[in-house]
Amino acid sequence: MNNRRETAWRVFATELNSAAFEIEGNKDEMKPSYQLSRLGAIINRVLVAGVLTEKDNVGSDEEPMWRGRILDASSGTVFINVGRYQPEAAATMADIEVPCRVAVVGKVKSYSTDEGKTWISIRPERVVQIDEATHNEWLLDAAKSTWKRLLDMRKAIGQADRTPEGLMAAGLGELSARGVSMAIDQYGMPESAVYLKSIQTALRALLPDKNIDLGLPEDMADAPEEIDIEPQTSSPASGNSEDKEEIILQLLEDLDKEGKGAPREELEDEASSRGISPMELEEITNSLMDKGLVYEPNLRYLKRI
Repeated sequence: MNNRRETAWRVFATELNSAAFEIEGNKDEMKPSYQLSRLGAIINRVLVAGVLTEKDNVGSDEEPMWRGRILDASSGTVFINVGRYQPEAAATMADIEVPCRVAVVGKVKSYSTDEGKTWISIRPERVVQIDEATHNEWLLDAAKSTWKRLLDMRKAIGQADRTPEGLMAAGLGELSARGVSMAIDQYGMPESAVYLKSIQTALRALLPDKNIDLGLPEDMADAPEEIDIEPQTSSPASGNSEDKEEIILQLLEDLDKEGKGAPREELEDEASSRGISPMELEEITNSLMDKGLVYEPNLRYLKRI
């Protein structure tokens, strides 16, 4: 059985809702399924942030089932569905007042209609109210990761050999090479202008006084399918990730007072006091779980191994 916890992708609604192709897992071996985006993201889990504009209990008072609508900075909509198997997220949805900023971590699900339309939604593990600074951090992360996938796709389009092996030889990482190769086979050339528009909208929200202009028309109906993208050097990562991992490992040990793990809320508070934001904490704990150093006894706790 595969116990490796999937990394939560940072994607805008425009890309997430394009992920119509499902890569089915092996149910006998408990392998997860994935949605393939048009930019080559192989998505099982996502971390999205935006404004929760609507919530509705489509179940009953005895057994609520919440449906929510989140508007992200790309002006795209993400739908979430929360049932009895997500008790922490369900409790939050019952209490939360709309509209408000939220971050959602959860698994991506797809549903195809008889007409061939595929709808994408998220089944949240957690729904958390966030402040503007945390939302802005997510905007920057999502913009940077979308930009990287655009550059990888641009590089792949120029290659004669678009197999995963050929793209790895051209400089793409293993996961990116596999996803981009499959995306080109499944969808063909992506319309880069749509995703550049998402990045432009996010950057305008982050830097309202800078007049960010990537050369896109305000009315996307007039946009060309392809916009030339020039690679740029990425900005250096802030802080030392290994040092921050050590901080989190020590906090997990210090906060584990009863032997059942560190409460997530306390971990977030302590991490924040050391300059580690909730978004960074999610990324660090994902990395530690991938390395086999941390696990989740349940959604409310994290425990050091």
